Amino acid sequence: MTTDGRVLASERLSLRWFEEDDAELMLQIWNSPGFRRFVGDRGIRNLEAARQSLSRGILNQYARCGFGPYRVALRDGTPIGIAGLFVRDELDGVPDLGYALLPNWTGEGYAFEAATAVLDDADDRLGLPLLYAIVSPDNSASIRLLEKVGMRYEKQIDMDGVDTALYSRKRPASGAE
Repeated sequence: MTTDGRVLASERLSLRWFEEDDAELMLQIWNSPGFRRFVGDRGIRNLEAARQSLSRGILNQYARCGFGPYRVALRDGTPIGIAGLFVRDELDGVPDLGYALLPNWTGEGYAFEAATAVLDDADDRLGLPLLYAIVSPDNSASIRLLEKVGMRYEKQIDMDGVDTALYSRKRPASGAE
C-alpha cells in the first residue's frame, strides 16, 4: 500500500525513508556477515562514519531523485533491514532494486514482502518503465527472490572489478493499455 512515497506498508512490514537517526541500523547492516560477503565491505565501523555515509548516500539520493531505499521494520517498529531503489552511475540511471536484512530476520519472507512493496510503488506511483537488480552470482537466495518478484537474468557485468549478475524487470502493462 503506497501513501506519499515516503512511507510504504505491507501485511507485516512498515517501510519509511531513512533519517539520520537510522545510522545504527545501517551500521549493523553494513557489518553483517551476509552483506559483507555478498555486497562488500564498506569499511564503515563506527556510528559517525555510518551517519556520514547515510547522509552522502541514501539521504542525498532522496533529494536528487525523489525516491530511494526504505528502512524496513516490523509493524511493531522493530527495524529489520533496508529495501528500495538505488541509482548507480554504472547502470546508466536505471534504478536498481536492493535489499538487505539483519541476520535474525532472514528466511521469513520479509525480503520478498519488502521488495514487492517497493516494486508496487515503482509501478504505481513512479511509473518506472525498467528496473534492474544486481546480485552476486553466488547469492542463490537473493537470486531466487529476484526471480520470484519477476526479475529476469540479463547478463554478467563488472561492477568495480567484481563479477555481478544483472537482472531486469519491465513495468507490467496496465489493463488500460
